[in-house]
Amino acid sequence: MAAPPDSERRGILAGGNFIIDYVKIIDGWPGQDMLTSILSESSSNGGGPYNVLKDFAALGVDLPLEAVGVIGNDTNGHWIVRDCEEHAINTRQLHRHARAPTSYTDAMTVESTGRRTFFHQRGANAFLGSDHFDFARTSAKLFHLGYLMLLDRMDEVRPDGTTEAAEVLTAAQEAGLITSVDCVSTEDPRFTDVAIAAMPHADYFIANETEASLILGRKLCAEDAEELTTAAGELCATGNCGAAIIHTEFGAVAADRSGESHHAAALLVPQDQIKGATGAGDAFATGLLYGIHEERPLSESLGFGVSVAAASLNDPTPSGGIQSLAECVRMSEVFPKRDF
Repeated sequence: MAAPPDSERRGILAGGNFIIDYVKIIDGWPGQDMLTSILSESSSNGGGPYNVLKDFAALGVDLPLEAVGVIGNDTNGHWIVRDCEEHAINTRQLHRHARAPTSYTDAMTVESTGRRTFFHQRGANAFLGSDHFDFARTSAKLFHLGYLMLLDRMDEVRPDGTTEAAEVLTAAQEAGLITSVDCVSTEDPRFTDVAIAAMPHADYFIANETEASLILGRKLCAEDAEELTTAAGELCATGNCGAAIIHTEFGAVAADRSGESHHAAALLVPQDQIKGATGAGDAFATGLLYGIHEERPLSESLGFGVSVAAASLNDPTPSGGIQSLAECVRMSEVFPKRDF
């Protein structure tokens, strides 16, 4: 089909990791060689693009949703396709791999704190490459890629410093889509090189304080909005991206090429309403991207982000706590802001 004019584009195309999350609530984190009890368990969507698409579906904002990724030809792969179709997520660019299993993650969440630790099987996601993306087949307005550092083929740094992730983002921009990219926290020594390769082709680069610290080479304080705002400006300048966004459990900041900066404090959700933080970063990204799609000011988009992230805490799975956009926004009127 012919690509529509940019002004007629609408919807979200999300590509990258498609994962089954096995979320296990445990009574405490054990020491080496010790035992802990699993109190409950469930399975759900996982991975940046999958979570974002499911979150958008839960918000009920009536936007076209499309997936790009590689899954296995197995039970988990079939489950993902059915789940997407049940939530009106287009799967025509969700490719099957004949030999690799669908990726999965064991997400261990401590009941008393909501803190989580991940054990990941990379599976079919490792084979995702630029040939799996066809931007001529979409009328989406915004393309979201995630996660850098968890897509083996896309993350491989070439001798000239480029990556397939950067190539894909460039193709999306050339096709007229707004681009955003998200990372996963890892101590891989290539982290900075992979991020810097992608950033010039990202209209919006999203990272948490750990990932931003890895790129900048210094530890950032998660609750210091002023320090984080300075860091976002440095990220934007270093990576030459359109805007850099850093989110933490205390709030989020953004800085763009023009030098403008914004911040939004996270909502102080009562402890008895926090069931888990798995997927909170992707929920933040969903709210942020909704604002960007609707051409709202970046400050307002950050507000959407922290509201949707707060809603996600109500369930141990990534998307189970997401309610309608109106309900998420109402939370910002009910709950106080965190110190940030």
